[in-house]
Amino acid sequence: MDKWECPCGYIYDPAEGDVEHGVDPGTPWEQLPDGWVCPLCGAEKEAFWKVD
Repeated sequence: MDKWECPCGYIYDPAEGDVEHGVDPGTPWEQLPDGWVCPLCGAEKEAFWKVD
């Protein structure tokens, strides 16, 4: 699964999820809730880009 990076440097890794904010490990980017934001800076999903 692809990882996604925020302008602040946070990287969303689907293997890890974002358990503190209700996203279970194994959740792909496309299945993140619409209201999910970067846990570090609060940026919306549209600000992220796919990491190669």
